[in-house]
Amino acid sequence: MRQPALLEVISLKKHFPGPRNGFGQRSVVRAVDDVSFAVARGETLSIVGESGCGKSTLGRTVLGLMAPTEGAVWFDGRRLDGLAKQQLRKVRRHFQIVFQDPMSSLSPRMRVRDIIAEPLRNFAIAKRRSDIEDRVADLLDMVSLPRDAMGRFAHEFSGGQRQRISIARALASNPSLIVCDEAVSALDVSVKAQIVNLLRSLQNKLNMSLLFISHDLAIVEHLTHRVAVMYLGVIVEIGDRDLIFPHPKHPYTRALISSVPITAPGGKSNRIVLSGDVPSPINPPSGCRFHTRCPAVFDRCRVDVPKLRSVGSARRMVACHLEGVLEP
Repeated sequence: MRQPALLEVISLKKHFPGPRNGFGQRSVVRAVDDVSFAVARGETLSIVGESGCGKSTLGRTVLGLMAPTEGAVWFDGRRLDGLAKQQLRKVRRHFQIVFQDPMSSLSPRMRVRDIIAEPLRNFAIAKRRSDIEDRVADLLDMVSLPRDAMGRFAHEFSGGQRQRISIARALASNPSLIVCDEAVSALDVSVKAQIVNLLRSLQNKLNMSLLFISHDLAIVEHLTHRVAVMYLGVIVEIGDRDLIFPHPKHPYTRALISSVPITAPGGKSNRIVLSGDVPSPINPPSGCRFHTRCPAVFDRCRVDVPKLRSVGSARRMVACHLEGVLEP
């Protein structure tokens, strides 16, 4: 039985002003366009899709780093969108983010001690120097870094170690939710596995939720509980990992999962190669946004926008007009 939602996103939209046309009219970039989902306590929901589909914009809008154009974000029973800056700041200690590139998110002029201690001071979690020092030491232990790392600078560490520092900083405020925005995509394969195992261990220990944004489906399959597949600003399929990975329903999900390399001896790849490029979010196609690349497209797809509907059970929803997809 699923626990009540810690995070609930309802009909979220994030649009940006685009370039002007020849008549001086400004276009609109529909980066996130009517997205809804929920994340339970202690759960990992992964947002997957090609580059440019709106994954990172979605994560940053959920956290209030960008103001939504429309829709609502509820966190632990409290609506976040529309909160004043001071009110949002009080709530923000309960959700944190780990970015893709730790070198750009960690100050080169601060020692590790001060980087990790920054949330402790910002949110007045610890005030005495000795308490801060003890908490930083504990956080370094949690991410498997030596305590003598405190006095060093970020550039003195490897990429994987820098990402561990970022995770320690995110954990400093005891958050209930961490958004990982392509947090392992810049790392070597072996280091990726170490960071993913660390996140799983911390999640089990602290019962925190993860919103894991990634295009690496092999990593996602290992880490996540549920998956939301995005295409051109919308979710086309969402559900339990154990349903979606072995039996994807939406044609785009099938193509995406077929691209995961087969590493088992004797394994066969049945890769689905999509034709054409992803359309522009400035002028998305009518009807189903995937219809310009879908191998199973028919007339209705070009006209009617498919809604997310339960397929077989409430554990999976798919936005597709194909009868074979919507059969239980």
